[in-house]
Amino acid sequence: MAADAETLTLSSDEVMGRAAAWRDAGKDVAIATVVNTWGSSPRPVGSQLAVSAAQEMIGSVSGGCIEGAVVAEAQEVIRSGAPRLLEFGVADEDAWAVGLACGGRVEVFVERLD
Repeated sequence: MAADAETLTLSSDEVMGRAAAWRDAGKDVAIATVVNTWGSSPRPVGSQLAVSAAQEMIGSVSGGCIEGAVVAEAQEVIRSGAPRLLEFGVADEDAWAVGLACGGRVEVFVERLD
C-alpha cells in the first residue's frame, strides 16, 4: 500500500479538501496526521492521510505496512468516533520490512472528520 509520487506531493490543503468533499457527499471520513517522529521517518510531522469509510485514500503518513495499519485503524475510528494516537517503531534490522528505512518511530493521530 505504498504511496505513489503524486500522493507524496499533495499539500495538507489538498488532502483536507478531498476529505471535506467526501464528507459533503455523505461519506464518513477519518484524518490521520503525523504528530511526532524520532529517528528515520519517511514522512514529516504534519503529513496527512484522509480515509473514507469506502476505503478511498488520499495523502500519506508513511507508506509500507504502517500506512496499511493506519487505514485499518481509521476505519475503526470512523465506526466508533473515538480518536486514537498510534505509535509505530522498529529496530534498525527490521526497518525495511515495515517502511521505516533506517529504524525510528512515528506517532500518528487519527480522528473522525465530522
